Amino acid sequence: MGKGDVLVRLENVVKHFPIKGGVFLRQVDSVKAVNGVSFEIREGETFGLVGESGCGKSTLGNVILGLEKPTSGRIYYDQQDINALRGAKRRSIRHQMQIVFQDPFESLNPRMTVEEIVGEGLRIQGGMSKKEIHTRVIHMLQRVGLNAEHALRYPHEFSGGQRQRIGIARALIVQPRFIVCDEPVSALDVSVQAQIINLLRSLQREFGYTYLFVAHGLNVVRHMSDRVGVMYLGQLVEVADADEIFAYPRHPYTQALISAIPDVGMRGKPFESALSGDVPSPVNLPSGCPFHPRCPYAKDICRMQMPDTHMVGRAQVMCHLYDDESIH
Repeated sequence: MGKGDVLVRLENVVKHFPIKGGVFLRQVDSVKAVNGVSFEIREGETFGLVGESGCGKSTLGNVILGLEKPTSGRIYYDQQDINALRGAKRRSIRHQMQIVFQDPFESLNPRMTVEEIVGEGLRIQGGMSKKEIHTRVIHMLQRVGLNAEHALRYPHEFSGGQRQRIGIARALIVQPRFIVCDEPVSALDVSVQAQIINLLRSLQREFGYTYLFVAHGLNVVRHMSDRVGVMYLGQLVEVADADEIFAYPRHPYTQALISAIPDVGMRGKPFESALSGDVPSPVNLPSGCPFHPRCPYAKDICRMQMPDTHMVGRAQVMCHLYDDESIH
């Protein structure tokens, strides 16, 4: 597979979490975290996934990695249906898919040294001596900006940025191809965020990694991503190249998100409409388009019918505003 070929493909992926109640703890409802998401991630690219908290971004990342089982839909990795694989074939794919977590302190075992944390994946895979693992760990620590002497220390001895570097080293030590970055800089200071973003970009250029970059900070996503998908209440409402989506946002939700980016110069923006109201509950989704209760352009059809996905220019947009194909 070469750069630009599809590495990860989702087809109508759904993930609902059951809510149980009553004396017999039967299912009475469900949290509809992901609702029919389809998109592709190409080899060597960064696909940014943005949206408000609770929209299903992190859940979708976990489903792709197999940390959560999808309720329905298919996930393909390198043209193989992940959920149909068993045994050695599934294990061989699992080490090619890794994750960098949001909170670098919570995700690191406080009772393990850095060398034990980073080398754990190699020990699980087997086939390497302690000396070989040690050498690989030291090399990886140095590659992410840490020193050899850090290997014998514990997570609490490091700053937030250093802990995230440890988390990145742990993900990369098994030589993956695809990495889910689950809001990897949101818990860090702004100055440290830039360092981690630059590190991730440098590693991608060197090793050709493919990233799913989950975030709610649009400026970070714009700097990091080749393409961007915008999620709202478990659905992908717009997908386009990063430059395209920030210059010409088509979906009203995307427009509102971009208009809310802080502007130090206090200059006017093309979309001044701010979002009103709160995100509806994923347990009781609105009828029709899930965004219609907050949309300034909502029509009667928006309240009754789920919109189709349209190609508008170079963007895929799920919105009734573009039902008339002559609208661009």
